[in-house]
Amino acid sequence: MNIFVILICLVIALVIIIPLLEKYQSKMGLEGATKYSKYIWPLVMISLVVQLIYVLVN
Repeated sequence: MNIFVILICLVIALVIIIPLLEKYQSKMGLEGATKYSKYIWPLVMISLVVQLIYVLVN
């Protein structure tokens, strides 16, 4: 059940973040978008590891 909550939160975040990036891309530039995009995969991996540990403990 918790994995669905995490997936829903990620989808909602993407629905909110992508339009904001498109709106402010001219102000922020491509360099700023790539600066933030490098943090996405490590955060996803950390959340998966935390979820796995949580499932194994319970």
